[in-house]
Amino acid sequence: LWNTLLKFDKYTHDLSSSNHFYRTLKAKRDAYVSHLNRIYRNNLDKAKIQTIHGHATFTNDPEPTVEVNGRKYTAPHILIATGGQPSVLSDAEVPGAHLGITSDGFFELERLPKRSVIVGAGYIAVEMAGILSTLGSKTSLVIRQTGVLRNFDAFISTNCTKELQNTGVDLWKNSQVTSVSKKDSGLEVTIVTKDPEKKNDEEKISTIQEVDCLLWAIGRQPNTSGLNLTELGVDTDERGHIVVDEFQNTSRSGIYAVGDVCGKALLTPVAIAAGRKLAHRLFENKKDSKLDYSSIPTVVFSHPPIGTVGLTEEEAVKLKGKENVKIYKTSFTPMYYALTTRKSPCIMKLVCVGKEETVMGLHMQGLGCDEMLQGFAVAIKMGATKADFDRTVAIHPTSSEEFVTMR
Repeated sequence: LWNTLLKFDKYTHDLSSSNHFYRTLKAKRDAYVSHLNRIYRNNLDKAKIQTIHGHATFTNDPEPTVEVNGRKYTAPHILIATGGQPSVLSDAEVPGAHLGITSDGFFELERLPKRSVIVGAGYIAVEMAGILSTLGSKTSLVIRQTGVLRNFDAFISTNCTKELQNTGVDLWKNSQVTSVSKKDSGLEVTIVTKDPEKKNDEEKISTIQEVDCLLWAIGRQPNTSGLNLTELGVDTDERGHIVVDEFQNTSRSGIYAVGDVCGKALLTPVAIAAGRKLAHRLFENKKDSKLDYSSIPTVVFSHPPIGTVGLTEEEAVKLKGKENVKIYKTSFTPMYYALTTRKSPCIMKLVCVGKEETVMGLHMQGLGCDEMLQGFAVAIKMGATKADFDRTVAIHPTSSEEFVTMR
């Protein structure tokens, strides 16, 4: 939603106009979210679903039982879908860490920060950096290593790192925040930077001053605290995620879990799809109904956006062997930029496996890549080969045609 609204920014980036635009954008965004909340509440009411407001805790009763506001509820089937929340650092880990906010706090900001510091290298950090920088906030991104999105294909990670810098984000590589203090002019963020090429572990200590917004985007953790899962006999991993099998069953019969609380493919459509498959299995006698977690399409709303589905090159080589993997890739400037001063490349990559050259991975970053991905994801899910791509007539002039003309 933020990125959609950003496309209609007609203001210059002086502070007064940016703040005016930000207030307008926030008001529209809040109104839209409230509208969605009303729709979901109305849908629940129409379906005659009882809604209970409160914090649920499992009890030690013989049958799986949940207690909310002093009242107990039990059922043959209980689904845990409590999601996750941003990870936070304590002041013991980083002095003054509490002075920062998380992505939740970002949505509560009433004014556009003049100076922002974001800590993290994942998709949330990348998206937040893009939003704040585009709106006119001078933005620094602090990352532990040399690039962002390290779990993505290296082709994407390297390009996204460059694009962040090209769009004006101040990137602090091989760096960590060591302390935060509050001054009259704003926050002072102390950063330690190591040079990985120097063997003497030499460190450089720097500060960023007059920071209006320090945003921690260092990962997410499951909402399992307080559920009393140990007493119930539901297994969790070392990070607190609920352990489930391929059918979303937990270690306790009659109790299931879907979504971010399971720690796998943390995406809203994944949770919806897994819940739907589970409902078919439990209530429509479809015993084999389960979600296939392979080749899930993912978009990062960076600037420009990223689209990716399937195996990275590294994963394909590890899984199938280097001799069985063939890579096709290209980089070009979309025609959209023909008359503009600033040029932003579009990069594309196909990861093909075996003699048939089955397309098992597709990765891209560039203008329109978010909208391109869905159709290609269908083809890959159906087992398309490079020859299938080649047999498809190109749509010219588009960026997506590059995928069916690669040599």
